[in-house]
Amino acid sequence: MDAVRVALLREVLAGTEWPAAARRFAGSLRSSVVSHGGGLLLVGTEEYEPWHLAAHLVDESAWSGRPELAPTLVRHRVRPGDPAHLAVGLGRIESAGRGATLLLVAPSRPGEGLLERVHDARRAGATVLSLDGGDDTELLGLSHETLTVAADAGVDLDTVQHLVSAAAGENCLPPAPRGRLRFRDRLSRLADHLTAPPPGRW
Repeated sequence: MDAVRVALLREVLAGTEWPAAARRFAGSLRSSVVSHGGGLLLVGTEEYEPWHLAAHLVDESAWSGRPELAPTLVRHRVRPGDPAHLAVGLGRIESAGRGATLLLVAPSRPGEGLLERVHDARRAGATVLSLDGGDDTELLGLSHETLTVAADAGVDLDTVQHLVSAAAGENCLPPAPRGRLRFRDRLSRLADHLTAPPPGRW
């Protein structure tokens, strides 16, 4: 999602908790990877792989000049022949320790095996952050910082991931809020913009 679409998304969600919540969470992520410098590990559940968030964080890392934001995507299933950046398995979490930051994206409850690995990484000194659907109190207890997107939140977890990744690469304060429009009006404006045909060439 490009900067224009992120700006429109923030405009649609202005007046809700999500832009500010995403910025707070992104700030925690940014300070964690900068302070500890041990690398950022990104992992999902067995059913959900956050490759889209990984790609956005790589882009934000390049655009903002913050290489520490580029994550290592940790996968539940690694196949022979996968390229190097897609060939990091769950064993990488077991070796995470002091200085590492582990970002877990869990729309639903993670399996016990993953939770045990996260617990061991935290005990070894890793910082644990989670983006989750609110289905697991154990995960909340394991996380140093969490952003929960419940089923009735009015937004989905993918949308919040866009807000978080964009905010992670920001180098300046957020813009001042614009005039208040009703949520439905802002949503309609965003839909119109995203579905409009491209302008013709002069």
